[in-house]
Amino acid sequence: MHLNPYGEYAVLLAASLANDWPDDREGIVARAREVGMTVEFPEEPGDHRRVRRVIDDWLTVVDAPDPRSRARILNDHMARAAAYPRLTDHHDEGWHLHYRDDDATSLPRVLFAVISVGTALHLTTRGMHRLARCAAGEDPGDPCEAVVVDVTRNGRQRYCSVRCANRAAVRRHRARAVDGRGS
Repeated sequence: MHLNPYGEYAVLLAASLANDWPDDREGIVARAREVGMTVEFPEEPGDHRRVRRVIDDWLTVVDAPDPRSRARILNDHMARAAAYPRLTDHHDEGWHLHYRDDDATSLPRVLFAVISVGTALHLTTRGMHRLARCAAGEDPGDPCEAVVVDVTRNGRQRYCSVRCANRAAVRRHRARAVDGRGS
């Protein structure tokens, strides 16, 4: 079964890169392979730096203040990145859609297109609220700025990890105890 890298997989790739930036180009390619991308990326000077810009651009979507702003930013990204959708089978690897020109094979260009379209698909099928920063970012003592891609069934994931969720629960418990509302 061929997994389409658009949608959930593209957003998870973008979050993985944003939350734990690889030291080199090979680390970026390895992450792309982990989510099922099989295309070969010809190496070009500055790939590592240019993909960092792709992720920084994507973070403007994550940090958008409301759904309309998020949609406007994503529409701009897709207009810059995407071509008309086309069917391809990459040397008999299974038919799927591409949202980029066939000659757009550089690592930054492919990731920009895949992440832009994938984020749009994720948000329109799952909900515009399904992409955010970790709710533990509100902790003044130890804020977390990790990106959370909510792929849960109920759509209520707010924390990037169990660790952050537990820290927030302990913080709330202690605040109630200080206020005299709990023990």
